[in-house]
Amino acid sequence: MNRFRTIWISDIHLGTRVCKAGALLDFLKNHESEHLYLVGDIIDGWELKKNWYWEQAHNDVIQKLLRKVRKGTNVVFIPGNHDEFAREYADLAFGGIVVKLKHLHETADGRKLLVTHGDEFDGIVKHARWLAMLGSHAYDVACSINHWFNLFRRKLGFPYWSLSAYLKHKVKNAVQFIGDYEKAIAMQARHAKVDGIVCGHIHKADIQCIDGIMYYNDGDWVESCTALVEHDDGRMEIIDWSHRLFPGIDRAPARR
Repeated sequence: MNRFRTIWISDIHLGTRVCKAGALLDFLKNHESEHLYLVGDIIDGWELKKNWYWEQAHNDVIQKLLRKVRKGTNVVFIPGNHDEFAREYADLAFGGIVVKLKHLHETADGRKLLVTHGDEFDGIVKHARWLAMLGSHAYDVACSINHWFNLFRRKLGFPYWSLSAYLKHKVKNAVQFIGDYEKAIAMQARHAKVDGIVCGHIHKADIQCIDGIMYYNDGDWVESCTALVEHDDGRMEIIDWSHRLFPGIDRAPARR
């Protein structure tokens, strides 16, 4: 069992076929923490409105989170754009899970980090919802292709590799968008007079310093299967759990 002071996970997208609920359950069973942040898009309300899909593993994820609360973990849920319905219940608690629009986290070494899903910094989501939903559908198609692509790789004995993430990061406009997004969210952290910001939304795990502000993105559980963790001394790290998608195939478990 791995123990950390804090764990951040986001973009699980429960209610979709591309959700890696099994890998997340495995991660939650093998990691404990004092604080656990659910940084948005935990449940995909957009997709569930169109087509109801809910596996037993999705129930198991919810039950596992509730068990962590009962065992003493402080769990905070910060809704994203796909589960924005939960924003109406800000400052309320459900099964001990507290809903917050944003949250200020203080690390063990005294740094203040603003925790937010991050969709408010995405101009497409904020100003053109129909275009965002169209893009979400195209992304789901890419992730579905990615699923079958990796089943083929598994039969050949190769480790998991995200084709959808590769394509996204190779498209010039997507790369430009990610760079602009990171700068915008770091600027917001500066205005909030904090040391850094933790977010999700763009499905790209990363740790970097942008003009003196620490930018932390915990990634997702659709493509990369990553989480952000804080050690007892305040050190931050990204854990890559995608190697557990294909049991028995070794892969480096962490990135700093």
